[in-house]
Amino acid sequence: MDRDGRCELARSGARLFPYWSFTKPVIAALALMLEAEGGLDLRAPLDLPELPGGITLARLLDHSAGLPDYGTLPDYHADVAAGRAPWPRDLLVARDLAQHSRDEWRYSNLGYMLAREAIERAACRSLAELVRDRIAGPLGLESVRLAEAPADFAELHWPEARDYHPGWVYHRTLIGTAGDAARLLRGLSDLLSQDAFARMTACRELGGALPERPWTRHGYGLGLMCGDWGETRVFGHSGAGPFSANAVYHCPETGRTVAAFTHGPFEGPAEQAVAKLVAGR
Repeated sequence: MDRDGRCELARSGARLFPYWSFTKPVIAALALMLEAEGGLDLRAPLDLPELPGGITLARLLDHSAGLPDYGTLPDYHADVAAGRAPWPRDLLVARDLAQHSRDEWRYSNLGYMLAREAIERAACRSLAELVRDRIAGPLGLESVRLAEAPADFAELHWPEARDYHPGWVYHRTLIGTAGDAARLLRGLSDLLSQDAFARMTACRELGGALPERPWTRHGYGLGLMCGDWGETRVFGHSGAGPFSANAVYHCPETGRTVAAFTHGPFEGPAEQAVAKLVAGR
């Protein structure tokens, strides 16, 4: 628990974990910061050769661009499991877009890779630098940084991390402690204007219950998962990779922010662990 008692944290001490898709709220927050400074317009169509016309950065960040996700590619998972080097960026894009998804809403890691690239171009800085100077530094998150090479994953708690190249996460992944993950989520509202944070947490409802997960109503905002766990309203993000999963959520009613990291590639157990704490049970 932090010093003023607001955040319930996983009991992990200084152990480091991969944040996986909990990196997405950071990417969205950085986009909103740059927009506030006049460096980006989230509602302007992007001029990218990979995308059809009319797609905006906001649509990439809330997954409404209709792009496919490389997580559905069998060859992707086979090469990750075999310990091969990540595919070149253009090969990944070509193989992913060959799936021809144009759903109205579809969770897409490819979309977040393109969003990350757009942010880096607008800022003329790498995501690692932006995280350090605009997120981790101001919030005092000493453990949080971007994983850029296998050596970064060699420091993580799970032994399997030593055989994984973080380049396989094309939008990139942060690493850090469980405590800093909770502090990061809690601190986003301090880094953004009230209007910008409201845009992040504006929930587009997508459906009801999810199997083996606590969601009874689920949706997505601008870089944040949101909805209900029974009678508990939450927002945050879950994430998973080949060997671990996490869930980092805030409950506005109880004021609690909780992070959990679990062994295994499914978010359900981490979410269930968080659900018991965030509601005050």
